[in-house]
Amino acid sequence: MTAASPPGPGVVKTAPGPTAPQHGPPTPRHHPTLRALTRALPVSPALVLLLLFLVGPIAYCAYIAFTDLQLTGQAESSFIGFDNFRTAFQDEAFLNAVWLTLVFTVLSSLIGQNTLGLALASLMQRASKPVRTVVGGIVITAWVLPEVVAGFLLYAFFRREGTLNAILDWLRLPSQNWLFTLPILAVSFANVWRGTAFSMLVYSAALNEIPKEITEAAEVDGAGGWRRMWHITLPMIRRSIGTNLMLNTLQTLSVFGLIWVMTRGGPGNRSQTLPLFMYEQAFQKSMIGYGTAVALLLLVVGSLFSVVYMRLLRTEV
Repeated sequence: MTAASPPGPGVVKTAPGPTAPQHGPPTPRHHPTLRALTRALPVSPALVLLLLFLVGPIAYCAYIAFTDLQLTGQAESSFIGFDNFRTAFQDEAFLNAVWLTLVFTVLSSLIGQNTLGLALASLMQRASKPVRTVVGGIVITAWVLPEVVAGFLLYAFFRREGTLNAILDWLRLPSQNWLFTLPILAVSFANVWRGTAFSMLVYSAALNEIPKEITEAAEVDGAGGWRRMWHITLPMIRRSIGTNLMLNTLQTLSVFGLIWVMTRGGPGNRSQTLPLFMYEQAFQKSMIGYGTAVALLLLVVGSLFSVVYMRLLRTEV
């Protein structure tokens, strides 16, 4: 056999051509819309429940607010536009309820629960374990009590022959009928007594997240307790303060049972907040359309508070 001779000078070597494509099953490519629907499938039952039990009733109530629907003496309702809202803003009782709602919210939530909860959380950081157990148990017991039970307890405390006047008589101090002379202050104190535990738990968790090295360094530098609180503690728990204020405000705006048990909005309408005014118009005077319009306004007020707090909670640039 002879060895293969090299190609001659007239022969040009060509590079091998591309490999022929292999024919196999094509790779499936899902459409983006189909992929999004597939991912949303597991949460669809929860979405249906939200639409059915939350969005649906709110939408129906919003419609009722623009009608003259009544519980009795009316065959059918009719659409009256913004008449219910115009009536509300011209009603002195409604304006009084708005004012008392703001007073009740500021006194019992923004000042009372927030300040007392922060004070208790700060003190319990330095207290011994037995003291923390006893104080925490008392405060949380008031929180877990049903609203009606708490209302009866505070009614017994503030009534003319109640516990507070018995203590004042024993101390030789003047007593009075607190539920008659200062009803809005009495129900505000009751809401502080019942709801402070939530603020205390929120601030206790926030204070535990502050590194001890920072507070110890400030203490070594000579910063007193108030200066440490103002310049270190409060800035570092700013987001917890905003979250607590938002949740407490929304809860306080909807308080009904506590005030109803203690004063029923009286005497007169001196402790009648918006939830009680709404109940009176809708179920005692049978004006469902007007009462629902008041409820819708209360929902708007709560939404405005939420927007303000959410803007305050935004991350600083």
